[in-house]
Amino acid sequence: MTECKDEHILNSIDYPEDLRKLSPDKLGEVCAELRQYIIDVLSENPGHLGASLGTVELTVALHYVFNTPYDRIVWDVGHQAYGHKILTGRREAFHTLRKFKGISGFPNPQESTYDAFVAGHASNSISAAMGMSVASALKGEKDRHVIAVIGDGAMTGGLAFEGLNNASANPNNLLIILNDNDMAIDHAVGGLSQYLVDITTSQTYNKMRYDVYRGLRKMKLINNDRRGNILRFNNSLKALLTQQHNLFEGFSIRYFGPIDGHDVDYMIKVLNDIKDMEGPKLLHIKTKKGKGFKPAEKSATEWHAPGLFNKETGERIIVHKLNEPQLYQDVFGHTLVELAEQDERIVGITPAMPTGCSMTYMMKAFPKRAFDVGIAEGHSVTFSAGLAKEGMIPFCNVYSSFMQRAYDMVIHDVALQNLHMVICLDRAGLVGEDGATHHGVFDLAYLRPVPNLVISSPLNELDLRNLMYTGYKESDGPFVIRYPRGKGEMADWRNKMHVLPIGKGKKLRDGDDIAILSLGPIGNEVIKAIKEVEGDGISIAHYDMIYLKPMDEELLHEVGKRFSRIITVENGVIRGGFGSAVLEFMADNGYTPQVKRIGVPDEFVEHGSIPELYKLCGMDSKSIAGEIKKMVIGG
Repeated sequence: MTECKDEHILNSIDYPEDLRKLSPDKLGEVCAELRQYIIDVLSENPGHLGASLGTVELTVALHYVFNTPYDRIVWDVGHQAYGHKILTGRREAFHTLRKFKGISGFPNPQESTYDAFVAGHASNSISAAMGMSVASALKGEKDRHVIAVIGDGAMTGGLAFEGLNNASANPNNLLIILNDNDMAIDHAVGGLSQYLVDITTSQTYNKMRYDVYRGLRKMKLINNDRRGNILRFNNSLKALLTQQHNLFEGFSIRYFGPIDGHDVDYMIKVLNDIKDMEGPKLLHIKTKKGKGFKPAEKSATEWHAPGLFNKETGERIIVHKLNEPQLYQDVFGHTLVELAEQDERIVGITPAMPTGCSMTYMMKAFPKRAFDVGIAEGHSVTFSAGLAKEGMIPFCNVYSSFMQRAYDMVIHDVALQNLHMVICLDRAGLVGEDGATHHGVFDLAYLRPVPNLVISSPLNELDLRNLMYTGYKESDGPFVIRYPRGKGEMADWRNKMHVLPIGKGKKLRDGDDIAILSLGPIGNEVIKAIKEVEGDGISIAHYDMIYLKPMDEELLHEVGKRFSRIITVENGVIRGGFGSAVLEFMADNGYTPQVKRIGVPDEFVEHGSIPELYKLCGMDSKSIAGEIKKMVIGG
């Protein structure tokens, strides 16, 4: 564990109330120590480095000015909030970040009262904070401040604009802080990103306007009812005089900035000036992702979540093993390029995750046929649908947990029209240290009821390539492929691709005592489990179903007729998923076997390593072996 030395100021700060006891001239030192502490701990305990280094001064300023946790800070994209965690009672536990039974990598209200709202996915802060602000007003809590901190690319999300629009239309005193670092995980894209680079607003003008407004209020010449009309008149006058129109002021939201987000003293001054102003307001700050650690400043994408690194030299510690399996995402990326070389209709789309899903290979090989649409999952799906409608063949790659945000688009814009596109769900199943907000465990259950969808999952990298080829070559409608985070099973994965007949599974081995049906890479845990119990004289049949929809009914009839004991295994929620589909088939066709479903239980699973979480959910090979013995031998 890394600890602050006794003489360090940070060591005396257990909670924000300790921070607020310090004189302002000590805050620069606090920022330096906080930044170094994040570097020290994360060099040995991997996490999201760059984003939190960029928000150190903002974090200190917020907790210095506002009375947290009574005042609410709602973080957007929670990996900006490591400094916040350290200052709010979790400094000593910070080394357990993202570890099993340790603290979460994202704000979590169950972990701390200082975490006002959960923040694993982007763009929800403005809507949530506005709800809190309105609730405070309804309860008569006129002294409570609510602050939404949005940044790291989250302003490109549609929900953020819905929140902005509503904030301008309903009475509230919300403060929105736009942390503008020109980055999400990869570089921010789109017109808004360039707009934030170009926008300028005179600080003198802002101060003059506020002084005039405050004076008129004291003279009782204006009131809250007339405030909106006056604000719109001011904005129009300003646009006329400066030949500029401010997007946020167009929403009738008071705009301040941009200001230097690494000047803690000036931020404290500005926050104190504007915090008690009535009505919604936005403070635009400019920060640098990775601030204070040169390697992270130079390469923000690489240092977003760098893993282990040498904090002295800036060298990332990456252990390469000979002949180790490739990451599933890299198999996807390379295979997409191979397919795109065969057919110029193939295009690639990702919502802000080109590095994470390895769309970067397609972008390099075919830059005009690969698209990063920013943090806009719904748009990525409907954009892909538009491409498909005009004869292109889109491969739309979205993390499984993020696809939840585009569910309506999958139904309304894709499935309803039966459009030919391939939806690739990366990070499907339990994902590990990112925890409950990122586990991609719901897709099988939420996609299964949707008509026209083909839903598949490969046992290994070879079948991932084969399914990508099948979705391109054999399907004429929407074709879903889900695959997990991390490495596959084999080093030699470049097979000659072929079609896997839609709706057909494989019998991997025959047996007489019990049948195990698995879907996707979790079947490799089944293979290990079978090896563990082979010495007990149990005869086990194993079926890799490959397709959840349509299911291989011929195989299921074989299983229903031959076996009285069945185990289903899936890396997803067992309620409504693959096991439920098997049970439905058996019931509909008059089979009455004893069925044990193995998968993610009906609860939000915490963070931890994949092996730890598999064991927790009873999905690891030893747990599966135990269930086999229990069903066949008893006990």
